[in-house]
Amino acid sequence: VLKLSDALGDLSNLLRRLIGSSIELQVIHGRGIQPVLVDQGQLEQVIVNLAVNARDAMPDGGVLTIKTAMVRVTDGDKTFPPVVVPGDYVEISVKDSGHGISEDNLNKIFEPFFTTKSVGQGTGLGLATVYGIVKQMGGYVFAYSPPGEGAEFQVLLKPHAHAAGTGDETPAATKVRDLSGSGTILIVEDEDPVRILVDRALTARGYTVIEAINGEEGWDLFQEHADEIDLLVTDVVMPGLDGPGLASKVRSARKNLPVLFISGYAESIVRQNLEDARNYFLQKPFSLKDMAAKVKEIAEDTKKNKI
Repeated sequence: VLKLSDALGDLSNLLRRLIGSSIELQVIHGRGIQPVLVDQGQLEQVIVNLAVNARDAMPDGGVLTIKTAMVRVTDGDKTFPPVVVPGDYVEISVKDSGHGISEDNLNKIFEPFFTTKSVGQGTGLGLATVYGIVKQMGGYVFAYSPPGEGAEFQVLLKPHAHAAGTGDETPAATKVRDLSGSGTILIVEDEDPVRILVDRALTARGYTVIEAINGEEGWDLFQEHADEIDLLVTDVVMPGLDGPGLASKVRSARKNLPVLFISGYAESIVRQNLEDARNYFLQKPFSLKDMAAKVKEIAEDTKKNKI
């Protein structure tokens, strides 16, 4: 059960670092915002992905505005698409002052692998990930782009009935697994939101993280810190030196180093080229908790097998 004001407050510093100094970040909270029942890591992934899209739409700077509000959808309401079931919703709006989205592209932006970015600049999975997470939460996400007014993404989530005092008491929490750890992890990922969220997930649990934005930089950083690194986390598909290529080079120096591959492609497809007991796989999209749990699993395997 999450208060959006707390979640966005925690996320603001990361967003400012992500969007850069040429873009002004405004976070505006409406009154009486009810809590929502969500995975915080997945909600952060939604907002970070939307912020990255907004940043890319404002290469010369601008304003990124994130607003929260309570909205009521009624029968026949023309304000929202007809697919929205009438009721009360918590709204999160992410709006930029950029170049906007063409009408043709508005109908395609949530499709997997659709992108208007240049080759090597994006996979087309960011907004598909946003759509999938929001649907999993039982919510809705829409995009609007009036001519000359930038673009706005609107997320609608149902308020949490128990937190609002309209339902039975929330069941007692189950015992939470300890996902903390130690060690140095090299993250190689060309998509900013994924790399930053992985960093956030692992740093918060006690790990030391080294970041690289592509395979070549990852190899350079590995050579600098070869004796310190306990795990390589790498995207599979990257321009230039890809994940399997990087893993091969790394293993030439540290043959038993475990490698965690992350990818938006199905594991069965990726596994065809990654058969090795020291290889692990995590499919995108994943939550911060998913990442932390996988790294904990790898640490336990490594200790058990004395790799």
